[in-house]
Amino acid sequence: MITLDAIGTFALIVGLLTLTPGLDTALILRTAALGHRRRAWGVVLGIQSGTLVWGVLSSLGVTALLTASHLAYETLRWVGAAYLVWMGGKLLWATWRHASSESPQTAGTGGATLTGGETKARTGVDDTLLSGWWQGSVTNLLNPKMGAFYVAVLPQFIPAGASHLASGVLLAGVHILLAIVWACALIAFAAVLRGRLQRPSVRRYLDRITGTVIAAFGIRLALGQ
Repeated sequence: MITLDAIGTFALIVGLLTLTPGLDTALILRTAALGHRRRAWGVVLGIQSGTLVWGVLSSLGVTALLTASHLAYETLRWVGAAYLVWMGGKLLWATWRHASSESPQTAGTGGATLTGGETKARTGVDDTLLSGWWQGSVTNLLNPKMGAFYVAVLPQFIPAGASHLASGVLLAGVHILLAIVWACALIAFAAVLRGRLQRPSVRRYLDRITGTVIAAFGIRLALGQ
């Protein structure tokens, strides 16, 4: 059985990992800041679904096979990198394409809450829980570094004789709980600034920053850094 000390140490490690600004933080902040509340929570749930999958696969030894297989790891790395570069590039292209098409009516929305249909019509984003979940889960599952992290860290906290699957799910649950608490803080912070961040000019700059961050992560992944 895993001791409380081991759980506390694991929580400290993944807590620091969660607090480190990265791709997940950028996705959640950008989505929530633009007023896509349902989609933002979908992104959070999708990311954590991916974390749970990585935890289960690692506890069963599947991700160890992934990291041991050069071809499998490289394939996942390149697919993940291509997806991130595509997603970041899509955001950047949209900001330049729509920069001259913003209307005064769109600029006047301010911090008003939009329905899902209005949000999609005005921003081109499908503000649904499912669409956010899909984006979050795909982004997480196509990141082989998550698998490598769990392969390196998880076995150290599973004692001999304990159920690997139960222990892996427990530890992944600790990671998920901390990540959700942090996501709540990010979404609350974004809600405070949402009125300003929904202005078309500010939204374009936010999308450019987010798109650059996401594409940069993809490039780094492609370069193996």
